[in-house]
Amino acid sequence: MKDKVILVTSDQFGKGDAELGETVLETFFALLKQQEELPAAVFCVNRGVFALTEQSLAAVHLKELAEKGVPVLACKTCVDAYGLEGKLIAGEISTMKHFLELAARYAVLTIG
Repeated sequence: MKDKVILVTSDQFGKGDAELGETVLETFFALLKQQEELPAAVFCVNRGVFALTEQSLAAVHLKELAEKGVPVLACKTCVDAYGLEGKLIAGEISTMKHFLELAARYAVLTIG
């Protein structure tokens, strides 16, 4: 995982039942934070920025990943579009330019 950037495109993992998708996303990050090798970064876009808010069960795990030194980033355009500035409990706001820099250096694993 250390050579990967995780691109989170939704506040759910997979399509179908919303509650199940939220639970699966939480499970993914709960297990990821326990791995010996952590990703180079997590970058949230579109509805993925909601995973960094109080309404998401995954936010606690994403906050712990950040505390372990993994950059957890939210697309500024997306945060602004959804009116979430000041509502993120995990991560920090970043830019698409920064994501492009990360994608040039690391493999991108897209989930959502």
